[in-house]
This record gives sequence, C-alpha cells and structure tokens, in this order.
Amino acid sequence: MENNNNNINNNGNNNINKNGNNHLHIAMLPWLAMGHLLPFLELAKRLAQHGHQISFFSTPQNLHRLPSLPSHLSSLITFIPLPLPPIPDLPPNASATLDLPSDHLRPLLRKAFDSFQHSLLPFLHSSPPHWLLFDYAAHWAPSLARHLHIKSAFVALHNATALSFFGPPSALSGPDCRTSPEQFTQIPSWIPFPNSTITYRLYEARELFNPGVLPDASGVSESFRYSASISDSDFVAIRSCHEFESIYLDLLQNLYNKALIPFGLLPPLIHTQNSHQIPKDLKQWLNKQTLKSVVFVAFGSEVKLSKKSVQEIALGLELSQLPFVWVLRASEDWLPEGFGRRNEGKGIVVFGWVPQVSVLGHWAVGGFLCHGGWSSIVEGLGFGVAMVMLPMVFEQGLNARNVVEKGIGVEVVRDENDGSFSGEDVCRSLRLVMVDDEGECFRKRALEMKDVFGHEELHDGYISGFIQFLWDHR
Repeated sequence: MENNNNNINNNGNNNINKNGNNHLHIAMLPWLAMGHLLPFLELAKRLAQHGHQISFFSTPQNLHRLPSLPSHLSSLITFIPLPLPPIPDLPPNASATLDLPSDHLRPLLRKAFDSFQHSLLPFLHSSPPHWLLFDYAAHWAPSLARHLHIKSAFVALHNATALSFFGPPSALSGPDCRTSPEQFTQIPSWIPFPNSTITYRLYEARELFNPGVLPDASGVSESFRYSASISDSDFVAIRSCHEFESIYLDLLQNLYNKALIPFGLLPPLIHTQNSHQIPKDLKQWLNKQTLKSVVFVAFGSEVKLSKKSVQEIALGLELSQLPFVWVLRASEDWLPEGFGRRNEGKGIVVFGWVPQVSVLGHWAVGGFLCHGGWSSIVEGLGFGVAMVMLPMVFEQGLNARNVVEKGIGVEVVRDENDGSFSGEDVCRSLRLVMVDDEGECFRKRALEMKDVFGHEELHDGYISGFIQFLWDHR
C-alpha cells in the first residue's frame, strides 16, 4: 500500500473553518485494526466527496499503512497522528492488532488506545468539530466530547442482525448480561423471530466468552465498551441498509432506544477499480481462466489460522479441482508436502498482500471462501460472487448463519464442540456453490445481491441521508 505521509498533519492544526457554508467538520476515531481503519477511511472519503472536512486520527504507523487518497479529496481529509504510549509487555512497534504476535495482547493494545482520550483533548479544544464519530473501543469518547460541547456518534461496523443478537446495553453490561458461554448458543428473548438460526456454535461461544464478557487487562470488557458506546453517544450510525436487513434495523433501534442511522454498505467502487493494481503475474494467470471459475480464498488481517486449518483448507482446494487464488498469512512450510508442485498452474498461493477488491472484481472470480467478516461479505456480494463461509472469530459465526439463512451462500460443516473441519467438507462446500447443479440457487442469489451490495447510487443516497442527519442535529 502507498502511504499518506504528505497528508499527515503533525502539529494538530488543520485550519478548518467550522462555520463554512453548509460544510461540516467531522473528527473520526477508529479502533486500531485494519478491519476498522479501512471502513472508517471509506466513510471519510464518501463524506469528503460531499465537501465536508474530515480529521482522521490514528497512530503514525497506521496512517502510513492506509491507501493514498484521490487527489480531489486530499485537501478535505487531514490525517492526524497520535502516538501510543509504551505499555509493559506490549511490543514497542505494535500499532494495530496485526502487529500483535498473540491475541492475548489485545487488551494491552486497548489499554494503550485508551490514552487517546488525553492526547485528543488539545486538538478537540483548539479545533472543535461538529461531530466526533468513534469506534466501539473508544467508549470514553462521548463523555470527552460532551465535556467540550461536541456531539458524538458511535459508528457500528457490524450489521444490525449480529448486533441485535448481542442485545441492548443492559445485555452487554448490566442486569441482563449473559453469564455463561452456553447462553450465546441460544436465541435471546429479545429476538422475536422464532425460526432464527443466528446464534453461536458452542466452540465459538467458548472462545468468545472470556475475552468478550469478562474485564481484561485494559480494565473493562469488550462488552462494556460496546454498552457504553451505545448508551452515551448522541446516536448510533451503522454500516447497513434496509434493502438487506430492514426488520433487524427496526429491532435494533428499539433495543437501543435511540436514533439508529444506516449510512449504507460502503460498497466497493466497481467503476474505479484499477485492474493494474493486481500483481502482473497474478493478473496474467487470471486472464487465462474461464468466466467465474476461480475461487478466491482470504481470511483477512485479523485471523491467525492454525497449521491444522491451513492443511485442511489446502486439502479442500486440491480435492475440489477448482482453480484458486489463496492469500495465506502463514509459513509456506505449513502447506501439505508437495502441495505447490501438485497444483502448479491450477492455483496460486500468495504469501503477502493482494488488492482484495480488485481480485474479487476480476471476471474470472466466481467464488469467495472467507471468514465471514462483514467487510468481506460486502465486498464479495458487491461483485455477485458465491460465498463459502468458514468463520473464525468475533461475530463472523453470526454473519455466516445470516448468509446461509438468506440463501446467499453456504457454511463449511464443523464439529460443534471443537470447531474442527475436514478438507472433504471444504471441498463439498466449494463445489456446491461453484459448479454443482444443486448450488445454482446460491450462484443466482449472489448475483441478485449484487444489485443491493454493489448499487452505488443506492448507497450514495444513504450517505446523503446520513449527512443530512449530522447537519440537522449538529
């Protein structure tokens, strides 16, 4: 990725005229994960396209990781670096979750992130924005903003279906809070849809419970951060649309008992994708494949696959006999012996980064094997590719069940107790959505979803409505 160092303001003074004609000044504070930074940046770009000034805060290292801005937006989005303080046992170069050698260090990164409530003060005091749009981890942001007479909004990057499962603030940190992993495997009382299948598997619930519900080294739990962010903000903005989950948006607004404003899905901008961003060798290989024949495999920047999982995925790809592109964040020696030789010409394993949106938008790609993160689902369905879900962490299991329930894709079968899966199960899922006759319904449904997830005018309308709300309630 290219960096934005020419656009980084190192002194905190952005010389923004808050009283400009019909222009808002909006400060944005995402959590320190690429899966949060990039959607926040996409939202910032769409707000800036309407002429609004954006002050975007993160660590210097993260700001340099972000892709370069289009030239016409560079004067409207100012990147403001906030260094992290040294924290015992936190690697000194850790600026995002992808820098952490172990997930057990996440609480320490959240503890470091909490220092921003102090380093933000000088900027917010000297150049007060109309709004502070913040991520869940900054649960202290509404109080900070209110002290300075600034409005704040919690930006929820998950969909309404998943957030409805977690429930109102009282269920996140209060009298209705779940007290055991098993409760996450049950439909909660506030979900009025008796046929819903959207719950956690037992192995997912066990992995979620301790880091999600119990206080950690940062002093509070993840659930508390969400609860406070919802309760204390002036309203909640959400990456969603009524065309996909209207009933859950209505339910979530009732659960939160405050304004819930969808800003659309931030779909991949299909007409602006530059195919030359795909590495030359990969592009040449893709150009030789037939229409919608290739499976793209990627599990994002947050998931750390086990060696066993890597080997079963590899086996599934090999058994499927489908052409594939696999972006693998693991050592090459984790692959089964002889995997590269046996699949030479049939598939490509990339040990590094590729422009996911550009690859998904290539005409040869017809399927997407992923972890079920909301951004990946949006990007995949934005191009109408068939979805195979292999959820790993966070709310991904809920997303996978949602995709299956809506008939958009399939989920790889896994053991209920330990989450293990086989290469044969991966193969069956891939062939079902890619080539088998009985999977035609999934291919057709995914193409239909392109009209929702990839509809730029539709989602531009949501951005316009979101801006109008910000303007009317500034």
